[in-house]
Amino acid sequence: MIDIIFVNWNAGNLLKEAVDSIVQYHSGLVGKVVIVDNASTDDSLARVEAIPDLPFELEVIRNTVNNGFGAACNQGAEKCTAEFILLLNPDACLYENSLPTAYQYLKEHDDVGVCSIQLVEEGNKIQRTCARFPTPKMLIVHSTGLNRLPFIDAKSYHMGDWDHRDTREVDHVIGAFYLIRRSLFEQLNGFDEERFFVYLEDLDLSYRVKQAGYKIVYLTEAQAFHEGGGTSSQVKATRLFYSLRSRMLYAFKHFSKPAAWAVFLCTMIWEPVVRVIIALLKGSTADAKNTVEGYKMLWSRASDINQGKGR
Repeated sequence: MIDIIFVNWNAGNLLKEAVDSIVQYHSGLVGKVVIVDNASTDDSLARVEAIPDLPFELEVIRNTVNNGFGAACNQGAEKCTAEFILLLNPDACLYENSLPTAYQYLKEHDDVGVCSIQLVEEGNKIQRTCARFPTPKMLIVHSTGLNRLPFIDAKSYHMGDWDHRDTREVDHVIGAFYLIRRSLFEQLNGFDEERFFVYLEDLDLSYRVKQAGYKIVYLTEAQAFHEGGGTSSQVKATRLFYSLRSRMLYAFKHFSKPAAWAVFLCTMIWEPVVRVIIALLKGSTADAKNTVEGYKMLWSRASDINQGKGR
């Protein structure tokens, strides 16, 4: 069986559509759906609770403050008892073969700890949702803008250079559809919620899954819909702040001290200049303003980052 966890923050009707898709395509595999709400102010929970005759148990956890993605997932996992946990985004919807294919694959492959499936958006366009574990070089090259030079090896940790049309073992699959063995999730103590508020907490978990000796597999034999962007697109400057902070927190957790400090300095000093220049060259004063606002937040919390403080 599978228990499904949603982390909700003002997802509007997207959350209901996601739950509706589980109602339609649960395939008898879903025991419980847990929605952890991070202090939403919209009617997204009411829409879900109005759905009649659910074929699975629904449990809603209402947080009075936004606890972040990783912490909310950990809260939800505490309520799960099934063999597998599926982390599913509110902007994702299942198809008929989404659950059975992923479920059967994990049942048949004991050495695989996590699997995901092919995610598509409007027009049936395949999203590129897998990643490599980042290296200091990858982060520094992109932080400084050197990736724009033709003679620089600018391979990103996002696997945008691969068309995602074949099944393969990968380093990481994004948390929009992240099926993991519950025993493994518990063995790893779930997400590092003390360090990561939002962004890269799933990458960090995948890194620890690999360290524990398990594989992570991306399957193209099944698909699900994923709108992408989701509710985080509502607050661009704040999103930039959390994204950059998580990058540096990841560096200080998994890189050597000199490498982590190199990533830190490039991100904090050089990258804002590059971002503002690119925004202005594109004629987007709004992007330049969001960059400045995001960096103001980042600079104000700079002293916490090398200490691993993300809360």
